[in-house]
Amino acid sequence: MHIMRQEMGAYTRVSISPMSYQDLDEVIAIEAESFSRPWNRDHFAAELQSPHSFPLAARNADGRIAGYICPMLVHDEGEILDVAVAPGYRGQGIGRQLLQRALGDLRQRGAAVVMLEVRISNMPAIELYRRAGFSESGSRKRYYENGEDALLMTYHFE
Repeated sequence: MHIMRQEMGAYTRVSISPMSYQDLDEVIAIEAESFSRPWNRDHFAAELQSPHSFPLAARNADGRIAGYICPMLVHDEGEILDVAVAPGYRGQGIGRQLLQRALGDLRQRGAAVVMLEVRISNMPAIELYRRAGFSESGSRKRYYENGEDALLMTYHFE
């Protein structure tokens, strides 16, 4: 699937497809740049092996990974487990494209609802999720290793 989107006067072109084991070195590098407690290779390998998960990668025109998302579905409940965009590609709409694709795939697979957790300090991500139709549905106190709360957000398919 190729997506062309105009953002801030520039075009961003990415190809979104299933993540593979060959992508893990690039994905792990983005993960390490994005999170204070990043997932390791085993976390991503478990997602690639799980019958409930279907990780996706966004590739630039050169085939390099620009971002990824790890959605899962159990029965009719979806969850976004992990999403990140490489620092050099942030602010170009790639996170939105990944989220839209994941929501579309979750809907096709029968999801009625999708949930996620996000740091309360991560305003860019919270705004992305709000614009996509997620609403705040609760919080988890001191959820993260530094004591920061997590905001729970939920998306309902109609």
